[in-house]
Amino acid sequence: MIFDEFHERSLNADLGLALTWEARGALRDDLVLVVMSATLDAQPVARLLDDAPVVISEGRAYPVDTRWLERPIDKRARLEHAVADLVAQAVRETDGGVLVFLPGEGEIRRVEAALALPKDCHIRPLYGAMPFAAQRAAIAPATSGRKVVLATSIAETSLTIQDVRVVVDAGKSRRARFDPGSGMSRLVTERVSKAEAEQRRGRAGRVAPGTCYRLWTKGEEGGLPAFPPAEIEAADLTGLALELALWGSADGSDLAFLTPPNPGVLGEAQALLTQLGALDAGRITGHGRTLARLPLHPRLGHMLAIAGRPAATLAALLAERDPLPFSAPVDLSLRLEAVANPGAFASRRPWPPNRGVVERVKSEAKRLARMVPGDSDLSVAQMAALAYPDRVGLRRPGDDPRFVMSGGKGAMLDADDTLATARLIVVTDTDGNPREARIRQAVQISEAELRAVHGDQIAWVDTCEWSKRDKRVIARRQERFGAVTLDDRMWKDAPKAAIARAMLDGVRDMGLRPSAAAGRFLARVALVDDMPDMSEATLLETLEEWLLPYLKGVRTAEDWKRFDSLEALRAMLDWTQMQQLDKAAPAHFTTPMDRKVPIDYSGEAPEIHVRLQEMFGVTTHPRVGRTPLRITLLNPGQKAVQTTTDLPAFWATSYADVRKDMRGRYPRHPWPEDPSQADPTLRAKPRKK
Repeated sequence: MIFDEFHERSLNADLGLALTWEARGALRDDLVLVVMSATLDAQPVARLLDDAPVVISEGRAYPVDTRWLERPIDKRARLEHAVADLVAQAVRETDGGVLVFLPGEGEIRRVEAALALPKDCHIRPLYGAMPFAAQRAAIAPATSGRKVVLATSIAETSLTIQDVRVVVDAGKSRRARFDPGSGMSRLVTERVSKAEAEQRRGRAGRVAPGTCYRLWTKGEEGGLPAFPPAEIEAADLTGLALELALWGSADGSDLAFLTPPNPGVLGEAQALLTQLGALDAGRITGHGRTLARLPLHPRLGHMLAIAGRPAATLAALLAERDPLPFSAPVDLSLRLEAVANPGAFASRRPWPPNRGVVERVKSEAKRLARMVPGDSDLSVAQMAALAYPDRVGLRRPGDDPRFVMSGGKGAMLDADDTLATARLIVVTDTDGNPREARIRQAVQISEAELRAVHGDQIAWVDTCEWSKRDKRVIARRQERFGAVTLDDRMWKDAPKAAIARAMLDGVRDMGLRPSAAAGRFLARVALVDDMPDMSEATLLETLEEWLLPYLKGVRTAEDWKRFDSLEALRAMLDWTQMQQLDKAAPAHFTTPMDRKVPIDYSGEAPEIHVRLQEMFGVTTHPRVGRTPLRITLLNPGQKAVQTTTDLPAFWATSYADVRKDMRGRYPRHPWPEDPSQADPTLRAKPRKK
């Protein structure tokens, strides 16, 4: 078993080591661990493998002089211009070939356009998708002048470019990141790790002493991560999940991974395999064993196994990089046309296909066709739908070509794309944006084609849901394929219970909005010990328990405004609790005239509003429990004239001033000199004839 500093944390190494651990009893006598790195500590790995013999090969390295920037580059500066300036500096200060590390093909092209070098410098791009002859030209020693190789991380490997003496590191790396929420991988550009930077630096010292220029300061280097993320932490784990199921391990927890797979990401992968029929209740099926034998992602293996030989070209195409340039429309049929006849395609279309990719697709298609028996009459769209059942997209209403996919995520197209007006598409490649992915490859599919391959997964669903936009409960019957709604109708006879339950979401959206009476009740409950918690937060959390039985007939915001929740709130208290509440915090105050006045508990103290004359004869101030009742005394015009918590003191002091003022304004109403001895009344003196 061979490990180096890059394979140390790869997906295959993780799985291989885990399975080796399981088989260590049989392999212990024959296993030798070869560590091809000067930085990797082999002892922990050796101990994991029962102290297997270790052979360490550090390799030969020449000294490399490292040079950093004196100050950080301006954040507003474009990467290609900063790299071009640093390359020009390296050419001026050194001799020999220059190897420039950039994250991708796009950056290579932009740096190439920005470079202004002496005439004897020959610029050679180097990336995986370029023709093999061009790659050989980049690797071969320059016959004259100096060579400047603009390369992706492909040049980090054991590849040796003999005449390179200088490395310029842009400090960026492009990695595939898998988003379990969208079920898609996307390429992200991140800062290089220290391990990657050291590996790149070493390219300058493979055959002679060299120099490394870094597009960052020495101080910034401390903030770089030590290593790139393990592949198992960032990759699509669908293939790993299938391999684990084949070995009889449900989730890999019984295997000794160097880096255990994320349970959430692994769960998403297992859900996809279940949808593809490869797993059943976590166990591998016969179809799953077939997929495990195919050298393809399980999605493409499923498509090939179902559709047979006609799907071989599509499987090979989807497993390769796009043969057409970024400017081409997303239509997958264009790619198949280019693969079928690249010469004719290039003469008719303005998007020249990449010949190297086309040849690889053709070669792989022939190999795959020999692995599966049978033919089918499925269309390209149907084959794609087999591989990507979670990426069938339905166009959303509106002018912009936005789609909702059957897996629940959103995707979008450019408005001028040839598929922009399509109702249904199958998305085979996106940029993986977790919010709304931009579609890079797709094919149009008809509803009849979709029903033919996924009819068993299309079903009618009855829904009652609260609409925040319409502020009402909307009941619909929908025919769905995952999150895609193929048919949508009103559900006229929706059960009242379903409407009431949906209205609970409306209550959560709008808030409780208690009536005046309900508000007073809640305030009373809050003042008394040993009562249920009726805070707004608790009531909203327990709507199903106390409100749901009382929501009959309520389905709109207007209905909710008119609804009085007092009855539902009172039902939360049993008879004993209601008696306790009425005693400790009564709902009403009974005036000397036996009239019940509601007590307001919403303020700092319980309060009533009552006509001054109605309180005549009261010599002891009313209380609620131990708290004096706050009384706002009103004049005959229902205007407040005094607020007091000590009525006898008011009679003895301030009342005289109130009487003097009120007698002239309301002469027909009684204003006795001693109100504590007068009879309460609400009547006025009869008018004189």
